[in-house]
Amino acid sequence: MEELKITRAAVLKEKPKSSDLVFGQNFTDHMFLLDYDSGKGWHTPRIVPYGPLQIDPAAKCLHYGQEIFEGLKAYRTGDGSIQLFRPMDNIRRLNRSCARMCIPVIPEELALQGILELVRLEADWVPREQDTSLYIRPFIIANDGALGVHASHKYLYAVIVCPVGAYYPEGLNPIKIYVEGEDVRAVKGGIGMAKTGGNYAASLRAAARAEDKGYSQVLWLDGVHHKYIEEVGSMNVMFKIDGKVVTPDLNGSVLDGITRRSCIQLLKDWGYEVEERRIAVEELFQAAASGKLEEAWGAGTAAVVSPIGELAWGEQKITVSGGKIGPLTQKLYDDLTGIQWGRLADPHDWIMKL
Repeated sequence: MEELKITRAAVLKEKPKSSDLVFGQNFTDHMFLLDYDSGKGWHTPRIVPYGPLQIDPAAKCLHYGQEIFEGLKAYRTGDGSIQLFRPMDNIRRLNRSCARMCIPVIPEELALQGILELVRLEADWVPREQDTSLYIRPFIIANDGALGVHASHKYLYAVIVCPVGAYYPEGLNPIKIYVEGEDVRAVKGGIGMAKTGGNYAASLRAAARAEDKGYSQVLWLDGVHHKYIEEVGSMNVMFKIDGKVVTPDLNGSVLDGITRRSCIQLLKDWGYEVEERRIAVEELFQAAASGKLEEAWGAGTAAVVSPIGELAWGEQKITVSGGKIGPLTQKLYDDLTGIQWGRLADPHDWIMKL
């Protein structure tokens, strides 16, 4: 493996107070960079001072959206050590996104090296207060300086990190969800399974409409029949119906969430039956009408789990779990965060110690 070079920042930033942390706004002193050139492969791993990237105005990421990203966290445990949650799963998903977006895959150990060495260098930025963490954002952009709709010959892989506070500073309060009836996020055979900016750009208009109506997130339906549930906002979604947990299957337009996967494993550990299948929105509202819809929640890296207290579909509205967080949702949140911050034992070797 090529030697990693580190250039330290001449002047270090003042670290924000944990009480002032806002998601995605306070970046650390350094970033990891790695270049790709056709015929040479990935090369020149380096950590340099955090700062603007210089790219050609004709770079393909700007014109044709050839880019991908990931998101994971580093956690400070009670004894002061630092650990990551399932980082290899994120790297493998990064490479699946690469394959879909026609980007050369990165050797897993090289991608991991960039993450680990950057977090080690920025260890003082990992906050110590309960339920805070260091958010890690790896991403790849196509930076050929030439127009023309074809895959780039040059790429940049970068990792930036920022401390983040508790996602719910005032408690784990249920959110209100609006079922989107016009726009679609992705279709089978498209790029829905990849973690790429185009999926999120496609969600902005519906999210703005939902916000105008007083809802926090959008519940997406499939792009063909416009009746089957796929994701909620930027998270996977799960429902407890008549004692069983049901979640949309990975049909090619649903992201293979790391938190989703972790929830499914814990639920099976606890003896719950978990069904991964198509769920019609009509079925969900019928389950609510019959009293069988017991709990609903989103699952993702940023929030871990996000309880759903209300769902609106056209003129229909339903309240879930009395508008409060359900006991199973609470247990999932408590156990997952307990493992992530080292408060509970890790039964599945998900933790990587720094």
